[in-house]
Amino acid sequence: MLLVTCAFVVFLLMGMPVAFAIGISGALFFLQHPELPSTIPIQLTITQTQNFALLAVPLFIMAGNFMNKSGITEQLLNLASVLTGRMRGGLAQVSIAMAGLMGGVSGSCIADAAMQTRMLGEEMLRRGFSRGYAAGVLSFGSLLTPIIPPGIGFILYGTVGQVSIGRLFAAGFIPALMLWVALAFTIWITARRRGYRAERETRLSGAEIGRAVTGGIWAILFPVFLLLGLRMGIFTPSEIGAFAVVYAVLIGLLAYRRLHAASSTEALEGSLMDVGAVMFLIALSGIFGYGIVLERIPELISDAILGFTDNSHGVLAVIVLFIVFAGCFIDGTVLIIMLTPIFLPLVRELEVDPVHFGLIFVIAATIGNFTPPVGSAMYAVCSILRCPIGSYTRESLPFLIAVTLVTVVLILLPEIVLLVPNLIFGKY
Repeated sequence: MLLVTCAFVVFLLMGMPVAFAIGISGALFFLQHPELPSTIPIQLTITQTQNFALLAVPLFIMAGNFMNKSGITEQLLNLASVLTGRMRGGLAQVSIAMAGLMGGVSGSCIADAAMQTRMLGEEMLRRGFSRGYAAGVLSFGSLLTPIIPPGIGFILYGTVGQVSIGRLFAAGFIPALMLWVALAFTIWITARRRGYRAERETRLSGAEIGRAVTGGIWAILFPVFLLLGLRMGIFTPSEIGAFAVVYAVLIGLLAYRRLHAASSTEALEGSLMDVGAVMFLIALSGIFGYGIVLERIPELISDAILGFTDNSHGVLAVIVLFIVFAGCFIDGTVLIIMLTPIFLPLVRELEVDPVHFGLIFVIAATIGNFTPPVGSAMYAVCSILRCPIGSYTRESLPFLIAVTLVTVVLILLPEIVLLVPNLIFGKY
């Protein structure tokens, strides 16, 4: 596997698309072992996509695209302004609230960061925010997106690790609220030092608040309906993806009346591109993962970590540090697909709840999207705002510290993560 790993790293450094880097480097394993049937890579590629639970991935991607085209984004922006408009930090606070509200719509931190940057970025610069600070807020705020239902990371982790997707969805609510509070508090502190004022000084009228809540209520209810459907046994995780698509279309047609032929076509085209990229990645990961299992890499890594510490908190800390470091070079989706079979057996051996670990795993994998040298969300935001990476890195440090502190608390106190899943679905 050393040759396979080195080839994978070299291909990434060459700028090769991640899916091809995974597939080609994984195929090298079979060239090293000519005794293995040559048909196995083809079988693995096909078999990897035949998991019924994975049907939820394209359906939720399609639902997110339809909801974005339905006009719900503008309604959520208005609601976010109502919720945080009088807090110090102005549009920075609005962007964090927007990220939390958008979690149930987009499911992708990169898509959310890019969308918010296009909507709020230039206006933040006109209001006096520095480019590095604005980029840091817009990128780290999107960390909320993948841990609020229906985050794609939870679906991939639950499918690969055979963990309840419903419990994973439920586990994201309190940590997302904690991250929201931590980032909002960080903005409040830094905004005071920089002299950034609130978005509005006057108190909102009851009519304004009512209109904002009414406009955004359908998006807020979306994750609630998902959890109720799973808890009451009305839907399986795959079937609830189909419900999400129908819900998004009905909202666009009946509630906001913004969905028409042209926007529907754009939603379908965007879904086709997104689904193709994700499923192609999942398919080729089967080739790479075969060698990992055959060479007993999970056992070797487990022995190495347990040789360092056998304390469950210490093991989680080591895993998180490794994932964050790897996330500086590899996309979070790839990490979830590749590393879940390696680390999940280890934490189960230490009696760590797989839902608790899944939440920590997804947060750690997502953080890599905001860090140099190849953070996808970082590059998306910085390219739109024309912000130097050095300025971004320096001014986003307070937000990284805030996210790190919340992650440490979640590692040490699994009861926080498991509270909502246990209330909704009961204890194991």
